[in-house]
Amino acid sequence: MNDLKGKRALITGGASGIGRATALLFAEQGASVAVADINAAAGTEVAAGIESLGGRAIFLGCDVTCDADCRRAIELVRSELGGLDILFNNAGIIRRATVPQTSEEEWDRIMAVNVKSVFLLSRHAIPLMAACGGGAIINVSSGWGVVGGRSAAAYCASKGAVVQLTRAMALDHAPQNIRVNCICPGDTDTPMLRREAEQLGTPEAAFLAEAAHRPLGRIGRPEDIAQAALYLAGEASSFVTGTILVVDGGGLAG
Repeated sequence: MNDLKGKRALITGGASGIGRATALLFAEQGASVAVADINAAAGTEVAAGIESLGGRAIFLGCDVTCDADCRRAIELVRSELGGLDILFNNAGIIRRATVPQTSEEEWDRIMAVNVKSVFLLSRHAIPLMAACGGGAIINVSSGWGVVGGRSAAAYCASKGAVVQLTRAMALDHAPQNIRVNCICPGDTDTPMLRREAEQLGTPEAAFLAEAAHRPLGRIGRPEDIAQAALYLAGEASSFVTGTILVVDGGGLAG
């Protein structure tokens, strides 16, 4: 299909889960992909896998909470790939806890990874994107960025912030032909989802079974979210910006 042929994409949290699935799909669709993650071994493996199939990929070691790392990542994308057309702000973490159970350090860490990273990478990416004639920024929020959830106060706050940041950026950067949209996944089968069961002290099988209680009767696959990202990255969504796309098997429908 090659819907993204000739495009250059940077994907954070690209070493596993949704990020990995999106990196593989974007490469399959013709994009050159920069896989950014703090997990060098897994990120390098993803990039090497893409290259082995004839695609173009590089790995970027990047702490998305560090301004210097984010600046360096964008500079490397410029020098190695020649520009930037797509930024997928996907890196994220969760802490299942109420406000009294959440330490200040945990609060700050969740806000840094889930929200500050979107700000930092976008701040450095937007000038490059604009110089390339425009592009697409896709931020990952959550169903809990739209409605509240129990025992996830800091996470809910961070993902709600991503929703509003997306809307503000869409307004600000439309004149530069930069579209900014947001995906709100429901429970998706990733390492982070399985860590939630551990944090709550719930048997993993029971936790995943409960998460599947939604109209479509299952939890999401990383590939489901990757397909939504592909839509928002490509020409099919050329008139779409400021949109919050919920991909959750009907969990928020009623």
